[in-house]
Amino acid sequence: MSDFLPVCVAAARAGGQCLVDWQDRFLPREKGPKDLVTEADLAAQEAIRNIILGAFPEHDFLAEEDAAERKSLGQAAIPPRKSAYRWIVDPLDGTANYVHRLQNYAVSIALQHEDDIVCGCVLDPTSGECFTAERGRGTHLDGRPLRVSGCRSLEQAMVAVSFSPNVPRGSIEITRFVEVLHASQAVRRLGSAALNLAYVASGRLDVYWATSVQAWDVAAGVLMVTEAGGTVTGLDGKPIEIERPEMVTSASEPLHAEVMEVLERARRSIAGNRH
Repeated sequence: MSDFLPVCVAAARAGGQCLVDWQDRFLPREKGPKDLVTEADLAAQEAIRNIILGAFPEHDFLAEEDAAERKSLGQAAIPPRKSAYRWIVDPLDGTANYVHRLQNYAVSIALQHEDDIVCGCVLDPTSGECFTAERGRGTHLDGRPLRVSGCRSLEQAMVAVSFSPNVPRGSIEITRFVEVLHASQAVRRLGSAALNLAYVASGRLDVYWATSVQAWDVAAGVLMVTEAGGTVTGLDGKPIEIERPEMVTSASEPLHAEVMEVLERARRSIAGNRH
C-alpha cells in the first residue's frame, strides 16, 4: 500500500462523517434546503482538504464546491495545474438522494499523478462500505479484493445510467435509455456516479454509462473498474478524458462492444429523425 491511500481513506471517512452529522439539520422538503446542503457539502470538503493538504501541502486540490465557486465568478471550473499530483474530490456525490435520505450517496476522492489516476476511495457513509483502488494493486471493498461480474451479454446485464435531471423529450439521452432498456435485463438510475462505478467494479452492476458527469464524480470509480478487470472508454470508444468524462464502463469486452453498438443505434435513430 502506498502512503497516499491511507490518507485518501481517512479524508473520505472524515467527509462522510460530516455529511451524516449535517443530514439531521434539515428536512427533505423544507423551504430552502439547498443552502443547508451546500453547507454540508462545504463542511465535508473542508474536512477532506484539511487532511489531504495537511499530509501533502504541495499537491493540487480540485473539488466540486471550489469549481462551482470559480464558475460563479466567471472563471474556469478547473484551474491550471501547479503540481504533478492533483487530488480530485467530490465531497457529496448524489445530492438529491442525500436530501431525500435515500441511501445512495457517496464521498469520492482520487489522486492523479500527471495524467494517471493512481489511487482512489469511494465511501458510502450510510452503509460504511469503503471501496478503494490503487493502480496495479487492484480494487478492494473494506480490504476484500473485488472483480467485475464478467457478464458477456447485454440481455443478462444489470445496467445503470446517469443523465441530467432536466433532459428534454426526444433527446439522445432518452433515446439511449430506451434502446438499452429494451436490450438489457434492467436499467437503473441510482443517483450516484461514484457508487455506480464502485458497483460495476464489485459485480453488482454490469454496465454503467454517463454523459452528464464531472471529473470529481468519476475519477476514483474509473480506476476501480479498470483495476477490477472491467472496460472503460469514452462514448466514441477512445480513452476517456478525465476532465471531460463521457463514458461507458462494462464488465467484459464482449459486453462493452454490444453496449457500444446499442448506443450507436440510438445515435443513428436521432440523426435519422433530424432529416
